[in-house]
Amino acid sequence: MGIIHNEKQSLALYREELLEHLKHDAYFPEKTILSSGRTSDYYIDARRVTLSAKGVNLCARIILEAIKDDGVDAVGGPTLGADPLLGAISVLSLQAGRPINTFIIRKAPKPHGKQQQIEGPLLLAHSKVILLDDVATTGAALVQSLEVLHKMSIHPTKAICIVNRNEGAKEALAAKGCTLISIFDISEIHSPH
Repeated sequence: MGIIHNEKQSLALYREELLEHLKHDAYFPEKTILSSGRTSDYYIDARRVTLSAKGVNLCARIILEAIKDDGVDAVGGPTLGADPLLGAISVLSLQAGRPINTFIIRKAPKPHGKQQQIEGPLLLAHSKVILLDDVATTGAALVQSLEVLHKMSIHPTKAICIVNRNEGAKEALAAKGCTLISIFDISEIHSPH
């Protein structure tokens, strides 16, 4: 890809490359039952991209650029969608000299050990955090994450996903005071018949 001196040009190329990666490796135009129980005529298996070295690198670079001026204490999100993104973000942010801590939110508290629902460095009340997920459909996992954080007096106002399927996630998060930003809208990947 050569050396690129223009940051905006770099981001545009990262985004273009990531979109091709998603279309080629993560998009399946076939009937599928989603975690919400709904039936869809396509499936986005984003982990095929976020668990690839190239894909997660592109995602992390784009997300880091999107949050660079937010002054966050940490980024995190629901397991399993956020997990690979968080590992890459923590490494790249450290390499850039602007380390960002990360955390993972379990669906339920661990039944043993410290019985935590949030894994990672300690988050303090009123910490400024941003939520991440790979694909947002109804937003249920992100809303559940918000509720867990709200109990700790942490109120994220921004969430970022790789792909928004436009099936209610943005509205569900907005109702909780959180704006959903997506790197890609589903219309950039899937066009209905």
